Formats: sequence, C-alpha cells, structure tokens
Amino acid sequence: MRNIRLKLAYDGTNYHGFQRQHETHGPTIQGTLETVWARLVEEEVTLATAGRTDTGVHASGQVVNFMTSARIPEEKIPKAFNSMLPRDIRILQAKDVPDDFDARLSAKWKRYDYQIDNNPIPNIFTRLYASHMPIPLNVAEMQVAANFLEGRHNFKTFAAAGGDSKSFERTIYRCLVKKNQKLIIVSCVGEGFLYHMVRIIVGTLMDVGKGRILPQEIPEIIASQERKRARMIAPAHGLTLAHVNYTEESPFEVFKDL
Repeated sequence: MRNIRLKLAYDGTNYHGFQRQHETHGPTIQGTLETVWARLVEEEVTLATAGRTDTGVHASGQVVNFMTSARIPEEKIPKAFNSMLPRDIRILQAKDVPDDFDARLSAKWKRYDYQIDNNPIPNIFTRLYASHMPIPLNVAEMQVAANFLEGRHNFKTFAAAGGDSKSFERTIYRCLVKKNQKLIIVSCVGEGFLYHMVRIIVGTLMDVGKGRILPQEIPEIIASQERKRARMIAPAHGLTLAHVNYTEESPFEVFKDL
C-alpha cells in the first residue's frame, strides 16, 4: 500500500462542501474525487483532508491523502485524475508520502484568504469569489482590529455551533487586511481554525469597517467567549483555502511580504 498526498484547487460554487454526503444533498469534492479514482483504477478509497471546506467555499491549496495499492507513478496521477475530473476541480500535485502522514493531523498551519468587493456596484467577474459589501469599509480600522486577533486566544466567540472541536484555543500568526484596486482581502494564517471561524472573523472586521464596532473592543469580544458578540458570518463564497503547510517553515517568514 502507498500513501498518496494530493494538492488540489477547486471552485466550490457547484459543490455541497468538501465532505462526502448522501448524494441527495448534491455533489461534494470528496465524493467526486473518490468516484473518479474508483473509475481510474477500480479501487475504492477514503480521502483524508486538511480542511473540510463548507458549501460554496473554494480552495487553491487544499491537501488530501489516501492509501492505495495502485501502481500509477506519482508524476502521472495529476494528469490521470484531471482527464476525468470536472473542470472546476484540478489536481496540482501528487506525491508518495510516509504511511504516518495525515493531511489534517500533520499540518503545521494554514492560510485562508477572504475577498470583499467593496464597490457600490458588484463586479460580475468576481461575484463567485468575492462577497459584495456596498457600504464603504474603513480598511485602516479593520487592520487595527485584526491586530488584536493575532496570538493565542480562546476563540469561542468566533466559533459557530455545530463544530466538533473539544478546545477553542487557537493561535493566529497573521491577520492582515489589505486593499488592491478592486478588492479588500483578509488573510488569516493560523495553526488551525474552528467551525466558521474565519468567516465570523471577517464578518466582525466588516462591522469594524462600517463603524459598528471599535477596533479596541476586539479584546473584550474575544474575552467574553459569547457567540452573540460576533454576530455576522461572512458569506461562504468569498473564502478560499489558500495554503496548508507541513514543513517547519515559519509562517512569519513565508508571509513576511503580506
């Protein structure tokens, strides 16, 4: 048996999240990948994933792994997969890894990017990948608030009901808000994230940008551990899982130019 690690990208628009579900709910990324592999080599496998993205969430650097007895060389796996996958899922890389590698448990840290279209009229060409917010946002104030989120905290305030985490302690290494000509981008780099945590962080930062919350209130909101203090969950389609890291590289070094 071999343990294969895949790096992949997908547009989550037409999928009911990553995790395999009953087909009546609609297609999922995991279900699609496992079905294609079964067609390729007549073998059923179960994928482990670095992050179970929700319905509508995208990925440019998702990672999965699975055990297989197939002998396809690693360098030929992406081409074989992509020849049968829908055009909105692409395998970027395949690699043989040690048996104890697990896409989720072996991850050191992850990066999520959230895109906000802050123009009065939404851009039709980014509508599937950026959440439209017509109310002008104060990016400088959002960044001040984001600075308070960095470090190790109990993020219970920023966790939606329905998650299965036993602890709410998480470390955020970087939380950056920047604006280019068309979009506001919120980048969160952390060791791991709770259920809907990034989307709740973004929703809270947007409330700061609107002037509804002062940046200096963020420490109190975190300390309250009350979900109602961070009310808004940003829409799913603005979120992308951008990178999962498995090396000892420091996130501060890798993203020092963010």
